[in-house]
Amino acid sequence: MSNSARDRADYLHLMSDDRSGDADAGGGSAKVQWILRCGWRGLCPRCGRGPMFRSWLKIVERCAACGLDYRFAAPDDGPAFFSLCVVTLPLTALMVWFQVAVEPPAWVHLFTSVPLMVAGTLLPLRPIKGWLVASQFVNRAQEAGTQRLWAQLHGTRAGQSDFDQ
Repeated sequence: MSNSARDRADYLHLMSDDRSGDADAGGGSAKVQWILRCGWRGLCPRCGRGPMFRSWLKIVERCAACGLDYRFAAPDDGPAFFSLCVVTLPLTALMVWFQVAVEPPAWVHLFTSVPLMVAGTLLPLRPIKGWLVASQFVNRAQEAGTQRLWAQLHGTRAGQSDFDQ
């Protein structure tokens, strides 16, 4: 069995366990691994094969491999928030320490600090967005009480989740 077929089988098994409510302790670990594998690589969270993105941060409308409709995806400002908190805050502390310890001229910061901050903020955006979309799909995350409204907006069946259409 190929790696992608094995990954898909693992995903189907963990989702069937999770929906029945009797997921074992390892199910959570498998779910996290699936989310990270698909999200950080920008792959479809349902099949693990089709690309999630059509450009830098623009999500495709449907998966080319399995047809997953990405209308459910709403990472909003999450990628920017995580990028700023996880990457930029430590980089800022490093740059402040560098200024206090070494006292370099301003041009040194222009060629070191600014590129590090820009790269450190922008480069993680896509993997973080993929991680959030994959998490949203695998965990079926949706605002409480909005299923009927989303069905009206999307023109889909009201009794069925956006994740199943």
